[in-house]
Amino acid sequence: MENNLILPALILVPFIAGFICWLVDKFDQHLPRWIALIGMLITLGLGIALWQSGTFVYEIGSKVPVWAAEFHLPWIQTLGISIHLAVDGLSLLMVLLTALLGVLAVGCSWGEIQKNVGFFHLNLLWSLGGVIGVFLAIDMFLFFFFWEMMLVPIYFLIALWGHKGSNGRSRVYAATKFFLYTQIAGLIMLIGILGLVVYGYMMTGMIGFDYNYLLAVANHLPAEVAYAFMLCFFIGFAVKLPVFPLHGWLPDAHAQAPTAGSVDLAGILIKTAAYGLLRFVIPFFPAASAQFADIAIILGLIGIFYGAFLAYQQTDMKRLLAYTSISHMGFILLAIYAGNILTFQGLMIMMLAHGLSSAALFIMSGQVYERLHTRDLRLMGGLRGQLQYLPFFLMFFVAALVGVPGLGNFIGEFLILMGSFKAYPTFTIMAAVSLVFAGLYGLILIHKALFGEPNPEQKQHYTSPLKDLSAREVSILMICVIGLVWLGIYPQTFLDVSHSSMQWIVNSYMPVQEVVETVQQAATQLEHVEMQ
Repeated sequence: MENNLILPALILVPFIAGFICWLVDKFDQHLPRWIALIGMLITLGLGIALWQSGTFVYEIGSKVPVWAAEFHLPWIQTLGISIHLAVDGLSLLMVLLTALLGVLAVGCSWGEIQKNVGFFHLNLLWSLGGVIGVFLAIDMFLFFFFWEMMLVPIYFLIALWGHKGSNGRSRVYAATKFFLYTQIAGLIMLIGILGLVVYGYMMTGMIGFDYNYLLAVANHLPAEVAYAFMLCFFIGFAVKLPVFPLHGWLPDAHAQAPTAGSVDLAGILIKTAAYGLLRFVIPFFPAASAQFADIAIILGLIGIFYGAFLAYQQTDMKRLLAYTSISHMGFILLAIYAGNILTFQGLMIMMLAHGLSSAALFIMSGQVYERLHTRDLRLMGGLRGQLQYLPFFLMFFVAALVGVPGLGNFIGEFLILMGSFKAYPTFTIMAAVSLVFAGLYGLILIHKALFGEPNPEQKQHYTSPLKDLSAREVSILMICVIGLVWLGIYPQTFLDVSHSSMQWIVNSYMPVQEVVETVQQAATQLEHVEMQ
């Protein structure tokens, strides 16, 4: 296949635009905003062009994924490292989500960021470029390079432009905590990657980091070694997802991050972990993953209820939304380890819908803060009577987040629950019960913010009425509304694109999963016979 130049362009455009933003900052404060917006619009346009030109097909019996487009350039040849980028339906939808939320992140920071505007957009666009690199790289060295690289700009976003948390913790504390958690997890994943490379060298006498090569190596590992390497990869991705009990960095990072940083974290960054589990953990270690499935799903279920319970306790709007992300990511684990085409397709819709709904709610949190100068729900109330547009959008996105039918999140959750019921009926029923709790924390958020009497501390707003949403702010939110309605009414558009990728992952996982389940059932029956 010919090298497709769109793939490196998708990564380079945000990097180049971010660098130009930094250079022109000294001439004009507004110029970096426009350059960043144009850069992300070009990236989104390139992604749409790739969608239009790509063919997403599944080849029966294929041992490796079928890529819609590839780019290959030799790099460090003595170590078998190359710049190898490729895209299929799964990675393309994630790239499009990243580019779209990148446009929204630039838009929502237009009035919020007033100092070091150029350096801010350098960090924002470089983090987005790093995320796109994660979704496109299929050389494991290059993948790990982007995986670690995207953390540095996000550290600066939180540390330099963040808020002081409601619990008094500083933005530097939150940024450092985020960096340490993700850096240590990345090093654990690096052990797994290097372990695969070393085993490959022992088997073939060749050093290589390419996806297809390591896939073949991983499928010939001894069971104990495969399980150990699988755990290294799982921990690396689980911290970023985040999975209970590795979630400690998320609430502080969200609470202190600027609005664009929260959009980046909630909408895109945690999706890289779900992508990593689908792209690497399941295909590389299908037997070990099937063996580990019960533990992973139990961790996911704990996260669903733990996140929902802690969301109730929050008085800070951003921290409440952060804990809802932990709760929703439990569904992602259930979907991945139930491992059939329905749950994988539901996972795809849920990632897109959660990206849009959570990003929109964090944008709205920033908009409320701009007007009230607080995110404390105890100091809000009565906003519905003072504003025309903001209450409608807040109620709409909370409805989307809790899974109201007709919107994207409902489709994702429905497919995941329907697909996982056959394999894990008890776990699925428990996950379904948690949706009631999601409705409750959604209602609490709406009630405290919009209804009731305005708090006495907000009396100054009676004489100087609050400013409603501007045309720019309404436009940003309408993009998310259209996306969520599209996902809820006609998800087939996206299911068609991702089907071939998901079918290949299912075929690499399902037969092994069934064998492991049969062995486990036989062992249980044997124990029962021995007891009798």
